[in-house]
Amino acid sequence: MSSIKLKTKQNLVGWTFVLPASLLICVFYFYPIGRAIYLSLQTGIGINMQFVGLMNYKRLFVDKLFKTSLTNVLTYLTFQVPLMLILALILAYILNDKNLKLRGFFRVALFLPCATSLVSYSLIFRSMFALDGFVNTVLIKLNLLNNPINWLGNPLTAKIVIVLALTWRWTGYNMIFYLAGLQNIDPSIFEAAVIDGANSITRFFKITLPMLKPIILLTAIISTNGTLQLFDETVNITSGGPANATVSISQYIYRLSFQYSPQFPYAAAMSVFVFLLVAVLALVQMRVGDQR
Repeated sequence: MSSIKLKTKQNLVGWTFVLPASLLICVFYFYPIGRAIYLSLQTGIGINMQFVGLMNYKRLFVDKLFKTSLTNVLTYLTFQVPLMLILALILAYILNDKNLKLRGFFRVALFLPCATSLVSYSLIFRSMFALDGFVNTVLIKLNLLNNPINWLGNPLTAKIVIVLALTWRWTGYNMIFYLAGLQNIDPSIFEAAVIDGANSITRFFKITLPMLKPIILLTAIISTNGTLQLFDETVNITSGGPANATVSISQYIYRLSFQYSPQFPYAAAMSVFVFLLVAVLALVQMRVGDQR
């Protein structure tokens, strides 16, 4: 009887700590999601709302600008995320070497971009790649160009600038995950591999990568989520241009809500679509990457 009372007390104490956070999550996370889903099934403005079912979702498939924004974020996802994660993994592997001089300095230097404001660094990249910006000036001084390149005025080069900006901003962030994972691998495993005659490349592919697999999966899911919700870079570097060639889904949602005539139900439907897309891609990554 006393054990039951003790267990009950322990449960009550546990719920006492968990309940406030759970309520906050429900109020500020799950309730807005539910409201967004309900709103996406309506049309109208203010109190003049009408239930229309899946009409807003059907509209997505005939909206050319939505298709363009979806293509853009999938392009960023395809090229930028693998590039960033590979660079982060290589840098973490190099900086994990105990014999490397100034190791602490390089770690801090590579992580510093993550502490930079999203708006600030986006504006810096916009200035650097302007017609009279730093990049064109340097390339002309080195006689690599005769005339400046309109980086932000061409659809292809504008996308390249955004990919470069994202890679610069987030590589150090992912590097920290990999560095932490590398430091948790027992050094005796590598010592045994060296005794068995395994070279550095073999150790990397046969030991390091398999043991970092859960962390690689985590960073892939986080990066995918962030890229599909891309906003600051496309707004502040290219403003979605030229001719919507770099516009992201989040930027289009913002336009629907606050720049065009308010279309909150349609914007909500688009948000729900992004939510489902993130969930599906995360599930696919889990199925492919997690053998459990």
